[in-house]
Amino acid sequence: MINIVFFGTPLIALNSLEYLYNSDKFNVAAVVTQPDKPAGRGHKLSMSPVKQFALEKGINIFQPKSIRKESEVIEELKKLAPDFFVTFAFGQILSQEVLDIPKFATINLHASLLPKYRGANPIQRAIINGDKQTGICTMITELGLDCGDVCLKEVIDIPDNMTCVDLFEEISAKSPKLIEKTLIGLADKTIVPQKQSEYGVCMANKLTKEETLIDWSKSAEEIHNLVRGIYKFPSAYFVYNGKIIKVLETRVVKEQGVCGEFLELTKEGIVVGCGKDALLLVKVKPEGKGEMFARDWANGQHILRK
Repeated sequence: MINIVFFGTPLIALNSLEYLYNSDKFNVAAVVTQPDKPAGRGHKLSMSPVKQFALEKGINIFQPKSIRKESEVIEELKKLAPDFFVTFAFGQILSQEVLDIPKFATINLHASLLPKYRGANPIQRAIINGDKQTGICTMITELGLDCGDVCLKEVIDIPDNMTCVDLFEEISAKSPKLIEKTLIGLADKTIVPQKQSEYGVCMANKLTKEETLIDWSKSAEEIHNLVRGIYKFPSAYFVYNGKIIKVLETRVVKEQGVCGEFLELTKEGIVVGCGKDALLLVKVKPEGKGEMFARDWANGQHILRK
């Protein structure tokens, strides 16, 4: 049985932890996750999905604020004598001292086809950039940012209307078996990690607030991709009558008009002019209100109504 410590925090990592825990091939000796954080209106401390699962199963839990600086946690991890560390959206950078603890290696699941989209937001960036494919890969963790040798890859298609939430779910579902194959292959030496090519390296930097504001001078396709890429995380938006209107669902239509101008109210929604073609707004979330059909919002604002 392969002895592992799982490093992860958000929901996307939970399927992998659960899969490894339930497998008779692995022993999950401990979980390392981010400290509890205030959430909601009451700002009550909320534990991560990974911690919740570990508590339910009685798995040892470590929650360092910065694992590189907490020698007591490092010493406890050494005592577990792990074969591997497995990291998946953990949220902290590991030091060389930590990376040297496992017998074999620290394996990271990264949500892109490296060397493309190294960094924090590979899922959103792939959709925002209009990519038709992305994927997942397992890699040997090194001190640099997502630059380690790649073990295995799996390609995932991105349909035209897939949102980041859809892609999160698909990546979460496909990751456990890729991690399993990687751990077994490295342990029995049937997998030889390959160095990343320096050709095609690009970064998936964190999204800025400025990027979430819709620029109607861009093409309808670019805006559609932005809406899909940050669907509810945190959502693309525009401002109307001083209120923020988050855009949740759109379609590209072959019309032309003044950028940012409402062109037509249809049964499906309201059409807005863009730099190229036009964008049909299907669902929106006005400031202070719930999600609604864009047509209902437009009617309430008396847009294009005589």
